[in-house]
Amino acid sequence: MGKSKEISQDLRKTIVDLHKSDSSLGANTKCLKVPHSSVETIVRKYKHHGTTQASYRSGRRRALSPRDERTLVRKVQINPRTTAKDLVKMLEETGTKVSISTVKRVLYRHNLKGRSARKKPLLQNLHKKARLQFATAHGDKDRTFWRNVLWSDETKIELFGHNDHRFVWRKKGEACKPKNNIPTVKHGCGIMLWGCFAAGWTGALHKIDGIMRKENYVDILKQHLKTSVRKLKLGRKWVFQMDNDPKHTSKVVEKWLKDNKVKVLEWPSQSPDLHPIEHLWAELKKCVRARRPTSLTQLPQLCQEEWAKIHPTYCGKLVEGYPKRLTQVKQFKGNATKY
Repeated sequence: MGKSKEISQDLRKTIVDLHKSDSSLGANTKCLKVPHSSVETIVRKYKHHGTTQASYRSGRRRALSPRDERTLVRKVQINPRTTAKDLVKMLEETGTKVSISTVKRVLYRHNLKGRSARKKPLLQNLHKKARLQFATAHGDKDRTFWRNVLWSDETKIELFGHNDHRFVWRKKGEACKPKNNIPTVKHGCGIMLWGCFAAGWTGALHKIDGIMRKENYVDILKQHLKTSVRKLKLGRKWVFQMDNDPKHTSKVVEKWLKDNKVKVLEWPSQSPDLHPIEHLWAELKKCVRARRPTSLTQLPQLCQEEWAKIHPTYCGKLVEGYPKRLTQVKQFKGNATKY
């Protein structure tokens, strides 16, 4: 038998008003579309208790006690990787049998929902300390400073993008159809790129041939650094950013930077979340993947085209919001941020 619809408080008041006015309830019941038995119950309750408010119903008893629910919540807060299946098993050991869906409902009710864990670099205490020092040292820098930073980094663009999670709509038994598969190749068929950007727009994008060594890195800087600075119209006090890759911090690179009077922004290790260019790499990979490249010879040109299409406004927003990253590093005491 289905659950009957609750009669609204306004309709209950109307029924009582009709009763008070000596109107024929029988004649009006049909008009109000309320069963006669319900009308009698409402009137009787009003006569005896002076109210038309619906009575409290306890409903079905919950499968888990408040104490059980607190135990579940505490368990997942201590170890967020605990599965619903683990929690069901834990409850069974105490003599309480519930389903996985019941456990999930309890956690949902406490605003705990299953999500994919973000991949973040492992941060040791020395990394956290360096990140805090960086955030503290640069936390009071104004936006003019950040607008004159030339950000740089390297990334790999794969031909088939098989490291990405992809979903397909298919029928049962169609899993092996080519259109429902992502082709993969050994040794990660793709290209390495070096790129840079500033608040104004994207700078140079350079394809790295073979394995990049410190000498190759110097050649890239010679070819693209000052060209990008002029293109992006950075101020005289512009600063160059690069991470702490051994090639970047080698003596030959250090000498070239010093000889060319390039000021370098000190950088904390294990900190991709502090690097706004990561968002540009993600955007570039998404756009290149959408164009479905079919060969390695085609890939560099597509990358150049999509890199040039990235809107200057997007670059500007990444830089304008940079102080928020530093604030969050301080809030999280050097731990990984949401970025």
